[in-house]
Amino acid sequence: MATFASVIQISNTYCIMEQLDWSSLGFGYHKTDYNVRCYYRDGKWGELEVSSEETITMHMGATCLHYGQEAFEGLKAFKGKDGKVRIFRIDENAKRMIRSAEGVVMQPVPQKLFEEACIKAVKLNERFIPPYESGASLYIRPLLLGLGAQVGVKPAPEYLFIVFVTPVGPYFKEGFKPTPMAIMRGYDRAAPLGTGTIKVGGNYAAGMIPTVLAHDKGYSACLFLDAKEKKYIDECGPANFFGIKNNTYITPESTSILPSITNKSLMQLAKDMGMNVERRHVPESELAEFEEAGACGTAAVISPILRIDDLDENKTYQISKDGKPGKRCEELYNRLRAIQYGDIEDPYGWVTIVE
Repeated sequence: MATFASVIQISNTYCIMEQLDWSSLGFGYHKTDYNVRCYYRDGKWGELEVSSEETITMHMGATCLHYGQEAFEGLKAFKGKDGKVRIFRIDENAKRMIRSAEGVVMQPVPQKLFEEACIKAVKLNERFIPPYESGASLYIRPLLLGLGAQVGVKPAPEYLFIVFVTPVGPYFKEGFKPTPMAIMRGYDRAAPLGTGTIKVGGNYAAGMIPTVLAHDKGYSACLFLDAKEKKYIDECGPANFFGIKNNTYITPESTSILPSITNKSLMQLAKDMGMNVERRHVPESELAEFEEAGACGTAAVISPILRIDDLDENKTYQISKDGKPGKRCEELYNRLRAIQYGDIEDPYGWVTIVE
């Protein structure tokens, strides 16, 4: 069992950190030493600042509190068996946060500043990076907030960009094992021409009720249908959906789905494994044809799907017949993880080694 305990100094006081059992970590917050911050004021971004404070001071009229001017990202750092620390596809997360900021009229964080802040946060908290083969990783959470006070609906004059990190285990407690998911037709995650394609908190707020209901009923997640026609698969709330049949990797195309960086990576890997790849509308009825299916994202990587229950229509789509992950899902999962940890060559330039 890999554990550690250490003494750290914060604000000239000493405290004993709790012991962390890396192998049993859930997907939750654990305090680390430092976070990195940067303010946008007077029309320009300032210098990076290092803080050990976990709280943020802001005006009660800040636009992030009233009008949803906030965006965030999620990416991970991994420690390989060679001892090197690798961050996965940091450039793609930077570009997506720029799109998110533009989508809610915030000042975008330049890609260089984004990457510098993430790398700095990882370096400052390097001792919190879980060891190789522990099943855990260091989750990186960049966050952009509108700070300026506004009573009317308009963009803030000031913004805060902050990056904090925390060690995490699997998003779904079952790990890489098939779990059941539920379709709930009475809820939508995002409007067809709304903010579904960007990573802002409002999308997750909209999915909170069905997610809680799904968990209460024993499901790992709610699988949303498209908001317009209720005919097509959209996504799994915290993750994109994909299905596999006839040697083809199929994932939904929609104007309300957040483009997953993990899904983009899996599509490339599937092509290189000799599979066909299709991004298109996926009718709910097609669920009956899939040999394998999964939810994919930074937090979950791949979570294989056991079955999908349409609770309103009283239908069940059994995906995994033996309760185990499918062969293709397992191959994709293992190949992606091997690149993230540096176990195999990264021919795509996806990983950034933290020097």
